Amino acid sequence: MLAAAARTAAANGRAGIASVRRGPGRTIAAPWLRSIQCRGLAASASEAASKLSYAQAMFLGEVNAKQAFPYPDLLDDDARETIQMLTDPVKRYMESEVDSAALDREGKMPEAVLDGLKEMGLFGLQIPQELGGLGLTNSAYARVAEEISVDASVAVTLLAHQSIGLKGILLAGTQAQKEKYLPRLASGEHVASFALTEPLAGSDAGSVRTRGTLSADGKHWLLNGSKIWITNGEWSEIFTVFAQTEVDGKDKVTAFIVERSFGGLTNGKPEDKLGIRASSTTEIFFDNCPVPVENVLGEVGGGFKVAMDILNNGRFGLGAGAGSMMKRILTSVSEHVTTRKQFGRTLSEFGLIKEKVANIAVEAYVCESMAYLTTQMIDRGDPQPFMEAAICKIYGSDCSFSAINETIQMMGGAGFMKHYPYERNMRDARILSIFEGTNEILRMLVALSGIRAVGDRLKGLQKAASNPLSDPGMLMGELASRIRKRVVSQTPLGDVLAMAPGGGDSVLGSEVAADLKDCARVLERGVGDFGSAVETLVVAHGKGVIEQQQMLRRVADICIDLYALTATVSRASRSVKRAEAGADHEVKLVKAFAARAGPRIQVNLAGLTSDSKRASADDALLADIASDVIKAGSYIPKHPLGV
Repeated sequence: MLAAAARTAAANGRAGIASVRRGPGRTIAAPWLRSIQCRGLAASASEAASKLSYAQAMFLGEVNAKQAFPYPDLLDDDARETIQMLTDPVKRYMESEVDSAALDREGKMPEAVLDGLKEMGLFGLQIPQELGGLGLTNSAYARVAEEISVDASVAVTLLAHQSIGLKGILLAGTQAQKEKYLPRLASGEHVASFALTEPLAGSDAGSVRTRGTLSADGKHWLLNGSKIWITNGEWSEIFTVFAQTEVDGKDKVTAFIVERSFGGLTNGKPEDKLGIRASSTTEIFFDNCPVPVENVLGEVGGGFKVAMDILNNGRFGLGAGAGSMMKRILTSVSEHVTTRKQFGRTLSEFGLIKEKVANIAVEAYVCESMAYLTTQMIDRGDPQPFMEAAICKIYGSDCSFSAINETIQMMGGAGFMKHYPYERNMRDARILSIFEGTNEILRMLVALSGIRAVGDRLKGLQKAASNPLSDPGMLMGELASRIRKRVVSQTPLGDVLAMAPGGGDSVLGSEVAADLKDCARVLERGVGDFGSAVETLVVAHGKGVIEQQQMLRRVADICIDLYALTATVSRASRSVKRAEAGADHEVKLVKAFAARAGPRIQVNLAGLTSDSKRASADDALLADIASDVIKAGSYIPKHPLGV
């Protein structure tokens, strides 16, 4: 049956798939393909992808259009009014009551600043209203986070408290735990910390050394060990702590809710940091700290999952904050370049300055678009969009640091002076690519999480192929899907989109603005090629793919660019459709991004496919150089002057 379908495909050729039209932009697949699609015999790649998050589906070469097009809009007028009523006073407070230069200079958070934040309810943004919080959605939370991020130290204090500090209780806590702890955390009476990192355990959560031992009477876990770089560690009362515990003779990580008042918990002096200097960062120590057994968070031995769920759930906030920082930069930069004159002209008249300003504007738009596409996916209940949240954090942190670096360049000598905020902005921004998982680790997370979906898909196909008669529909559906993808790169976008199972105009085709069709074509073709490249990589390396870190970086970077294209094309198309103010400018931003993302995607795809041998040789060469330097412990070449 499979061979017969393949012969039919060859006989019909590419023209037989995309040549039958019904009006502008509508195409009907050839009858043989239509019959395969309409039988509903088994899950095609698109059907399998429909059960995944948007980013995971791209690894199967599929665009889950319904998840991203049109750009989500889950807020009604009442919700928008509520957010406005909250953000306006926060903005005024941050501008009038928070002296960022003084906080940075003194390296200490004034009690008066914390009290003001508590009075506005900012310590309980996502805690349910019935437990004393504001009960904000993820989208509303991100919007408030934008205003808080005016000062990095304040933002770190508040967001560490709720994005990771108390988030475990929200996600995995029992009702009794929530009722006991969340009201005082919402009011700010208690502050929360997330205690995972140790001297020998950072991103590798499974290697923590802090240990929990069950007491002789079975009523308490006794914690011993230490944690480092704990945000809010100086003044937190509640800690989400991760420790090794013995489960069936094996060590497994368990999560605990620990109160300082339990005793046996102390903290070191505040760390003197490069940036975010007024936030509290300390080491904490456990010396037979007694934790009641009812304070286990989740299951005994289930702490690794709790930690990952906490971290995966909150990273979008960093992306939203990064976008907000870049928007603020544009305001100050615009004023500078229109008033500063050189060679008889304002800086704004020079092409290289315009290029820098435009780049920051484009990246700010990309970060903002991805952040709020992601938050609304989460609010809507889409399948586990943790990869999308990680992408927001990676892209936002990379771009924000680059943006502030370019801003200092445009400011010239003034940008280097402490009198201006830019050098402080740079120091503060540096932590973003380290916080909540380094960007290197998160790129591996994005790549391997997507590859896992591909591996699961291939296992199913392998099983079906070993006994074709047991599930012929799966093989037929897969064949139809693969043939459809093969012609995408040579077919006009409207024709390609109309070949979706069931026929007719696709959601993506109807929602993309006319001026953005070329950008959507970059997206559609890129996703198809991406799916094929990832499958080739998985087949070539099997489980060994986990060791191909440079290849995985290319995979992650392609995924990031494709998701960014998705978010920006979708958002700008919605703006055009609604005739919103600035829609024409949004189209320009998307075109500028696509013009750069497209070539990047192609280069990275080549490194996985047609040019993979050269790319692998380059990777190996760099690895050899690094090994030489590490072995020598220094720079190796002799000085050119010989002295």
